[in-house]
Amino acid sequence: MGRVLFLLSWLLPQVWGNSEVLGRSFLFRCLQISSFANSSWWRTDGLAWLGELQTHRWSNASDKIDSVKPWAQGTFSSQQCDQLQYIFRGYRNSFTRDVQEFAKMLSLEYPIELQLSAGCEVYPGNVSEKFFHIAYQGDYILSFHGTAWEPAPQAPPRLDSVIKVLNQDQGTRETVQWLLSDICPQLVNGILETGKSELEKQVKPEAWLSRGLSPGPDHLLLVCHVSGFYPQPVWVMWMRGEQEQQGTQRGDFLPNADGTWYLQATLDVAAGEAAGLACRVKHSSLGGQDLVLFWDGSHTSVGLIILAVLTCLVSLFMFILALIWIRKRRSYEDIL
Repeated sequence: MGRVLFLLSWLLPQVWGNSEVLGRSFLFRCLQISSFANSSWWRTDGLAWLGELQTHRWSNASDKIDSVKPWAQGTFSSQQCDQLQYIFRGYRNSFTRDVQEFAKMLSLEYPIELQLSAGCEVYPGNVSEKFFHIAYQGDYILSFHGTAWEPAPQAPPRLDSVIKVLNQDQGTRETVQWLLSDICPQLVNGILETGKSELEKQVKPEAWLSRGLSPGPDHLLLVCHVSGFYPQPVWVMWMRGEQEQQGTQRGDFLPNADGTWYLQATLDVAAGEAAGLACRVKHSSLGGQDLVLFWDGSHTSVGLIILAVLTCLVSLFMFILALIWIRKRRSYEDIL
């Protein structure tokens, strides 16, 4: 398992970012998911991100790390990248064997699910923080702190024997520390240099209002749609003057086909209290000029839109049936 950590720690550095170039911190996260159905069947897949951009991936069918972005290797030389690929191949071969050995040592029952999350966050001034966490069956059990492995607060006592074995491998611990603390921030700076144009990309959001399905008698559901913005962080809130409406409910971020994002914020209000409300949008691309859309009560209800669409579909269906009936009637008349 020591070799598992060794490669993963090297791998993380491959995709991190420094905030010195862009004036903000960047998080590089590498996630590996390994499933063991039994002692003879397993698969391992992984993804890596720089902030919200996926940069690398590797699948169970391959022994090679694939770059999702053309700038993902940063300023690393081809020789350094080849060395990483070589280590990755060794890691893939040893990971399964190490897990099976620990499973036997602890008498673990199959199936086994392992998740590894590792990387670093780099702040302005070349200050960085590293992390390496391991979860078993979805529960956090182990992490790397300083120069040693430590159990999670709720980890089972039997994990102590595994940690003892891991910490006896001083060479691997020193390598993990070096990769996370030194190599990772160095790579971050290189990636920010080669991928600066995409990392600095700013796309202004578009916003519009609509009325959602009524949540109840004499109530309105106000919907604020915000779409086409990049990067992802955005602030959307229903307001009355300068007062935030705490009942604002934000949905999940949804990706658009062009790589931008969509978000909606809703507010349930009494019908008589909608006047004077507005949706405010803050985003880095707006340069401090917030988008403010005022509710004037004239926005089309989603329910009415659905009803209109259904009416059109029914009318079209009836029209098609009429055409079919006319054609059949004509064919019968021709026969007669």
